[in-house]
Amino acid sequence: MEKTFVNQLKKGQTVESIFLVKEKTLTKTKTGNPYLALRLADRTGEVDGRVWENAADFAPLFEPDDFIKVRAEVDEFQGTLQLRILKLKKCVDAEVLLDDFLPKTPMNIEKMFSELRGIASSVQQPFLRELLDAFFEDEDFVRRFKLAPAAKAVHHVYIGGLLEHTLAVIQLILLVGDRYRGINRDLLLTGGILHDIGKISELSFDRAFDYTDPGRLLGHITLTVEMIDEKIRSIPEFPEDLSMLLKHIALSHHGEYAFGSPKRPKTLEALLLHQLDDLDAKVNGFLAWIEKEKDNSSRWTSYHKLFERFIFKPESRGPQVEDEG
Repeated sequence: MEKTFVNQLKKGQTVESIFLVKEKTLTKTKTGNPYLALRLADRTGEVDGRVWENAADFAPLFEPDDFIKVRAEVDEFQGTLQLRILKLKKCVDAEVLLDDFLPKTPMNIEKMFSELRGIASSVQQPFLRELLDAFFEDEDFVRRFKLAPAAKAVHHVYIGGLLEHTLAVIQLILLVGDRYRGINRDLLLTGGILHDIGKISELSFDRAFDYTDPGRLLGHITLTVEMIDEKIRSIPEFPEDLSMLLKHIALSHHGEYAFGSPKRPKTLEALLLHQLDDLDAKVNGFLAWIEKEKDNSSRWTSYHKLFERFIFKPESRGPQVEDEG
């Protein structure tokens, strides 16, 4: 069955396709008849769905975060498209192609990971190199690190986003790190590679991007430090000072208390990592907002609440997509 995406829906169309259930409510019409109000989604957007007939029978068959296959007619209600669902069934995982529901980096994930590993292999300090190897030889860590987004909103919000962001930060370190005297290159590279690894536990990314319980209760900074500490404890005689300096980079990489950093940067490496991390996140956030509004003829985007500004759109931009071949 060929997938019909939300952004392909047209009034009067009959569709048969799979959607992710974001919201589900069994309620009643003004005349007291039960109906199901659904919010359905895929990677291109969201659409409301309604089950007007036999709603009470369909309601127990699925829950929010389930995938359902629907047969529906595309109606319009108050100027907005809506699905009038005639049939539905819950899907098993084998029927679902996750790429249809979660956005994915345009970059080649395996190439990015290979480049990151190559840079990591240039770390000369033996304990830091052993620590990086401990992470990269952990198959479960690597699998999740390749898939995780870098955030739920603003920047690198797609499968592979964490890897793409991490590699970008490391590439920036290689560009500017040698510009300043006194920088411990191995410590900075290791901190750059590991600074956001807690996001593999902070965020869920198997159906939709959301926060996990540890993500909401602890946050990725705390989770990152815990992960680093666990690996360090498995390495005999890992220097205590080196451990402290590395953890400080992770703890301070948001820069300010107001932005969630338990500590502000107090070493050259922590300061530089914070600035480069912030640079890549904000540039990606700008580009994502511009891309989102590329079909808007205005030279300006709409107001971005988190950046608290309108963004001027350039006349043209270079290619942003890397060939997967």
